[in-house]
Amino acid sequence: MIQLGVRAHDFGKLQLDDLARRVAGHGLCAVQFAAPKSIPGFDADAGRLSPGLAVHAREALRAQGVSIAVLGCYINLGTPDEADAALQMRRFKDYLRHARDFGCGIVATETGSVNADFSFHPDNQGEEAYQRVLRRVRELVATAERFGACVCVEAVSTFVIHSPARVRRLLDDVGSDNLQVIFDPVNLLNAGNHRRQDALIEESFALFADRMAVFHAKDFVITPEGQYRQVAAGTEGGLLNYPLFFRLAKKHKPYAQILLEDTHPATLGRTIAFAREAWGKV
Repeated sequence: MIQLGVRAHDFGKLQLDDLARRVAGHGLCAVQFAAPKSIPGFDADAGRLSPGLAVHAREALRAQGVSIAVLGCYINLGTPDEADAALQMRRFKDYLRHARDFGCGIVATETGSVNADFSFHPDNQGEEAYQRVLRRVRELVATAERFGACVCVEAVSTFVIHSPARVRRLLDDVGSDNLQVIFDPVNLLNAGNHRRQDALIEESFALFADRMAVFHAKDFVITPEGQYRQVAAGTEGGLLNYPLFFRLAKKHKPYAQILLEDTHPATLGRTIAFAREAWGKV
């Protein structure tokens, strides 16, 4: 049976009871939850999280049979701006402190870029950027260990942690089980390497399947102009090899939660049906 969820903010900002009903109404069992993107009037989370807010969110969702699989706190760990990084990491640590109040043990982020706007920079692939991210991830993991939570990193082809090999290196260098991975094969791909998707998916499972905590599921297309574009799964004739992805996911992590990304309420039903059918065939 597929454990299927969605990003809460793909429904827009809603009161938590309404959000829970809508998620459950689609037969979904989990969400990735980012408070500023999901709660009306909660435009910033720095210093505003509390056990009360966390319990309210947890219980509103739980009443509809929905759990919080991941707390999303996506920050730029690759920035050379130390003052800005310190502010962002303070936000992330706040989520780690409150994770158990949300009923969730995972706080997730991508690793970001040398550029403040998260855009690609060639130095993202260099050693200096890697060491900067490593130092900050170690600091976050130390906080996670104190509060019984896990830091979950997500690789992206344009960011500092951009390949299966770099994910494995980061896991080894940090050396803590409180560092886990959200695996999203689409994030590893781009216009230049998408034809190698099978090899990249297989390499990822070979290198760190044991540390995959959650999966993200979306798709991609190549435009007539040769541009790489991410789309919701089951729409626009996506090119991801879902039989391979789901076969390996089912083999290595059969009950792991799979969170749909880039969805839209108008097409969510089609995306859910696609994911369930694809899972059932492998």
